[in-house]
Amino acid sequence: MERWRGRIALVTGASAGIGAALCRELSRQGMQVVGCARNVSKIQELAEEEKERGSQGSIHAIKCDLTQEPEILSMFDEIRQTFGRLDVCINNAGLSHNTTLLSGRTADWKNMIDVNLLALCICTREAVKLMKEANVANGQIIHISSMSGHRIPEQTSFMYVGTKVMVRAITEGLRKEFKAEGSRIRVASISPGLVETEFEYRCFADDLDTAKSIYESIKCMEPEDIVQAILYVLGAPQRVEVHDILLRPLEQKV
Repeated sequence: MERWRGRIALVTGASAGIGAALCRELSRQGMQVVGCARNVSKIQELAEEEKERGSQGSIHAIKCDLTQEPEILSMFDEIRQTFGRLDVCINNAGLSHNTTLLSGRTADWKNMIDVNLLALCICTREAVKLMKEANVANGQIIHISSMSGHRIPEQTSFMYVGTKVMVRAITEGLRKEFKAEGSRIRVASISPGLVETEFEYRCFADDLDTAKSIYESIKCMEPEDIVQAILYVLGAPQRVEVHDILLRPLEQKV
C-alpha cells in the first residue's frame, strides 16, 4: 500500500457499513479519501474521529445523491478543484428493495437501477476522465458488487440480482475497453455474500424482524472483511490485475 500513500481515493456510499470502514482504513493507510453520501454528517463525524486519532491520511466529505447526475458531476468538479486528480474510485454504494417483478413498484426498480448501475457507470466515466486529465497512469476502479451477480438465489429481489449481473458484465466490458486503448488503469469487482451492515434493514424497512432474522441466520461477514479484500486488490503488484473476488461467510450455503 506504500505507493498509494498521499494519493486520492473516492468511496461512494461512505456514511455507513463497508463504505465507512473503507474510508477509515484508507485514511489510516495514508490516502486522502473523498467519501460521498446523502447523509454527509456521518462522514464528517468519521473524518473528525480519524483526525483526532492521528491518521496519516484524511477524509473529505461531500454530500451527493447518486440518483442525480448533476450532483455526481458537481462532486467530481469539487474533487478536481480541491485535489486536481483522482487515483482510486471505489463504487461501493448499492441498495435493494423488498419488491417483486410481478407486483413491484416501478419507483423501487428505478431506484435500484439508478444507484446500482447508472451511478456506478457515471462515477467510473468521470473518474477515468479525471485520471486521464491528471496523467494518472496506474489508477484503480473497484466495484463493490454481490454474490447475487454470480447466482440467482430463491426469495430475493430479482431486480436487485439483475443489477448485479449487469455490474459483472460492465466490469468485464470496462476491462476490455481499457485494453483496447492501451490503458494501465485496472478494474476489479468484489462480490460479497452476506455482510452485516444496514443493508437488509434498509431493504426491509417495513419489516425489521425479517432483516434481523437474516443476519441472525448465520455468522455473517463484517465490513472489515471486505476492506481486506480491497487492500489486496490495491496492494497487488503492477503486473497483476485482480479482476474478480468472490467471498461469502463460511456458513452461507448459496
